[in-house]
Amino acid sequence: MQDRQDRIDIEAEVRKTAAEFMPCGECGGHAEGRGAEMPRATAVAAALRRLLALLFPGCHGARPEHSQCRERVERSFARIAGDVERLAAGALACTGGDAAGAGKIAAEFVRALPKVRAMLMEDVEAGYEGDPAATSRMEVVMAYPGFYAIAVHRLAHVLYGLKVPIVPRMMSELAHSRTGIDIHPGAKIGERFFIDHGTGVVIGETTVIGRNVKLYQGVTLGALSFPKDEATGMLMKGHKRHPNVEDNVVIYAGATILGGDTVIGHDSEIGGNVWLMDSIPPFSRVYNQTPFPRVKTREARQN
Repeated sequence: MQDRQDRIDIEAEVRKTAAEFMPCGECGGHAEGRGAEMPRATAVAAALRRLLALLFPGCHGARPEHSQCRERVERSFARIAGDVERLAAGALACTGGDAAGAGKIAAEFVRALPKVRAMLMEDVEAGYEGDPAATSRMEVVMAYPGFYAIAVHRLAHVLYGLKVPIVPRMMSELAHSRTGIDIHPGAKIGERFFIDHGTGVVIGETTVIGRNVKLYQGVTLGALSFPKDEATGMLMKGHKRHPNVEDNVVIYAGATILGGDTVIGHDSEIGGNVWLMDSIPPFSRVYNQTPFPRVKTREARQN
């Protein structure tokens, strides 16, 4: 009898709790109610795989025969356009935007792909030339986590610039979870960008990086502080919070550079574990004083 009463109590609590969750209004039900499907992580990941296969056939996907190349590429572009249109429509619908503009967004995205590929080819060169351990350009494309994170970022940045919500962040987080490299899709990054090793790199939304810049693992390009609205106390959005890094800069492992007013002048070198909150002029070398490790020896034990 007690077991039956316990079961009745559980079922009553389940119904009560479930009722508190309905209607959602802020998730997929909201989007689907407006004729669009909320972006799913699996769909974003699948679209990203197809994009990389299109940009680097043979490295990320099968290489078509030459006689089939044009036809297959055209089909791939059409499929990518469909992916982007569906994802953009769902993201816009579930955030209160106009899903009717998703077709135009897809067309603009496809139009940007040749430029993205050209930039990525320069990133490949930077990786191959900048790492003595790289045995080939194909190795950089297929095996370097830094290049993977950069490739995903350049694609996500296009969608970010087209004002697509949610999806660019989902793309960047897929790369983050795979590589340990966290690049906000809003960051502006110039040509010939290379991240060596990469684990723990953080690049914030309003960061601007010039051409031919190289980062090592553990580098943070972050915010110094977050301004708040005096009336509401809420964090203000849209402000410049992260540093600018000019052309031909190398930033070594563990360096932290903070602040929206901070500029790293071109042709500079930032040493490992340096902490910077102020701008530095071009042609600078910034490094910490060499520590003085103490070495003690132990006498051998006598048997």
